Parts: sequence; C-alpha cells; structure tokens
Amino acid sequence: GNDLVQWVWGGFSVDNDTLTRFFAFHFLLPFIVAAATMIHLLFLHETGSNNPAGINSDADKISFHPYFSYKDLLGFATLLIALTSIALFTPNILGDPDNFTPANPLVTPPHIKPEWYFLFAYAILRS
Repeated sequence: GNDLVQWVWGGFSVDNDTLTRFFAFHFLLPFIVAAATMIHLLFLHETGSNNPAGINSDADKISFHPYFSYKDLLGFATLLIALTSIALFTPNILGDPDNFTPANPLVTPPHIKPEWYFLFAYAILRS
C-alpha cells in the first residue's frame, strides 16, 4: 500500500511531479486506446471472430476493408455532416434559453443556479 502510493505520487506527498505525471498520463491515454483498438481490429478481422462450428473455411468470411471500412466511413461522414449542419445553420438550437437574457453586470439574475455537479459548492456558498 504505502510503496504503491509513493510510486504513484512520485514522493511522500502530492506535488508538481504528481501533477506532471497525471497530465502526461491523461494526454497519452487516448493514443494508447487508439493503438489498442487498431491492434484489435487487425487481429480480429485477419482471423475472424464468428466460428461457432470450429470449421476453418473462407467461404463464410468477407474481407474487412472494402465492406466494413466503407460502412464505417459512411457512418462517420453522416454523423459529421449532421453535427456540422447543426453547428453552422442552427447553433443555438441546443442552447439554454436563459443564455439569451440580456446581461446586466449590476444585478445577478435570480434564476441562476449551477449544474448538478456543482450544487454542493453552491450550497456551501449560499449558507
């Protein structure tokens, strides 16, 4: 327990080295996940995964690249076009209606309350 904590922290307490380690870890983690996904796709679609009878036959297999690659590319393009259309043509459609109230720097509106994950801090502030 104690040795593991000191190894993760990089010393006897949380300091700048600990933050640097965690920032680097959180930066590298998506690249590690992407590499693991690519290795998974390579191994899975080279050997195939649906073989309940245990018969090694190429008759039931279809190649990954021309079929699934184009299907995934079409799905990605459809999603990208939909999200880009929303962002460019109707950017305020998903916004909160309270964001359109004119701002007055001298008065805090009474309807302001934080999101649910900040309510504990808001309760401390209000008490």
